[in-house]
Amino acid sequence: MLEWTSNVWGKLMGPYGSGTEVPAFLQQLTQEYHQERADELFQEYLFHQNTIYTVTYAAVPYLVHIACSTEDLKVQCELFITCGIIEASRDHNEAAPFPATWMELAEHIGASTCTDIYSEYLKAIRKIALLGPEVLAYATHALENPVEKRYILSANAAYQGLYTLANMLLTFTMGDEYVVTCPKCKEEMYLWPNEDDTCIQAFTQDPVFNEEQNAHTIIPATKFSNREQKILQEQAQAIGEDKLIRHLPYLASKIDCPSCHITIQIWPSLLSLFES
Repeated sequence: MLEWTSNVWGKLMGPYGSGTEVPAFLQQLTQEYHQERADELFQEYLFHQNTIYTVTYAAVPYLVHIACSTEDLKVQCELFITCGIIEASRDHNEAAPFPATWMELAEHIGASTCTDIYSEYLKAIRKIALLGPEVLAYATHALENPVEKRYILSANAAYQGLYTLANMLLTFTMGDEYVVTCPKCKEEMYLWPNEDDTCIQAFTQDPVFNEEQNAHTIIPATKFSNREQKILQEQAQAIGEDKLIRHLPYLASKIDCPSCHITIQIWPSLLSLFES
């Protein structure tokens, strides 16, 4: 890991400037974890608008070290989610020894240092991925908020390399709306649960702005043929994310596009929004 005292931190960038202040945050969190400080570090220095930065890569190994060392399962869960959001937001076209976008940075800090930072990041992600069963078990018994559970499912998907699935879950965290685009006519459809959340219906326009439009019926799928759907169903059942369990048969179904009338498979159209 990059040493606390290294002057390289000042040459790494975050959303609002250099990473000079990041080592102090990491030292404080290592000595005594405070969620407010962790949130400040994440929101102000490591992540902004689904984007991560060079300083993020250097910080993640420290966050993973805390997650793997703590006996506080809540802290472990929070860091599992944080690092999962970061991994889901990474450009997965990156290749070793370090991302091509770091070439200018490499001229300032050296290619070997860039290689070390990137390698340590990947190693840390593999390490925290191993906490998946523990975190899911904790979520089953300790968490009631379905949004938190969906964040965990998203992080776990990212660690398994299911990046489009991870980002779909991050985008539709509340489960109160999903958006799909017809692959032929490119028109959007809005999928909304009904008032009782007993089914999902499709709308040609956003129901927030057009309440008078007719709903289009979606007949739920009776089985899951897609690997991602099966994994998500199993994990949602394991941690009791009941809303997602109810929604999945509809997201795995099909519908006739109201605009061009071709039959659309909802799941690939939904995930195509998040393909890089």
